[in-house]
Amino acid sequence: MAHRLQIRLLTWDVKDTLLRLRRPVGEDYAAKARAHGLKVDAAALGQAFGQAYRAQSQSFPNYGLSQGLTSHQWWLDVVMQTFHLAGVRDAQAVTTIAEQMYEDYTSPSNWQLLEGAETALRGCRKRGLQLAVVSNFDRRLEDILIGMGLREHFDFVLTSEAAGQPKPHPRIFQEALRLAHVEPAVAAHVGDNYRCDYQGARAMGMHSFLVLGPEPLDPTVKASIPEEHILPSLAYLLPALDRLEGSTPGL
Repeated sequence: MAHRLQIRLLTWDVKDTLLRLRRPVGEDYAAKARAHGLKVDAAALGQAFGQAYRAQSQSFPNYGLSQGLTSHQWWLDVVMQTFHLAGVRDAQAVTTIAEQMYEDYTSPSNWQLLEGAETALRGCRKRGLQLAVVSNFDRRLEDILIGMGLREHFDFVLTSEAAGQPKPHPRIFQEALRLAHVEPAVAAHVGDNYRCDYQGARAMGMHSFLVLGPEPLDPTVKASIPEEHILPSLAYLLPALDRLEGSTPGL
């Protein structure tokens, strides 16, 4: 008789899986600038942030930790470069804004729960699962989760800053499995990024679910994922776990 699969560990991405920013980045940056007497277009700031973030991530991956940076300095540089690209030349004001924004993004006022997040976490707890965070994030994540009332659901929180490598690198998933004392075959990961979350976890031998965002899923990506691994929202997670545990391991 076939052995029934039983998942013991469920790891979670956070941003755009459990939490999302309350306001678009450009709007938030523009509001902070206004508070300091600077008038900057929100759309221009949003575009500039995307450019600055991508460039910083490419030049200094995972907060530049292996190159002598701290995550704090990494983010200050992103904010200052964002305003520079948007045409702001008041370096003193921008430095003050950058420090303030680094602190402000720890506050619950900047975040909101995705629909179904609390219910899904409570349902997973009732199943007796170990729950953990595996997120490409910095050291502020613990405080954000505490402020949002989510930290109590997790046995541990593992950030890319603490692990030394971001998803989809195997190291961060290996460390989560080590901390939970489980094998990858009885672990699953939930996230919204196809490469970092879905593929990263599966490359480690874990099961994985992809949470859909507001944008349509790329047809090529959609064709490569079994339908039962796709979650239109977190309300679909517990039924998906039921289907997974009803399957035969290795299939």
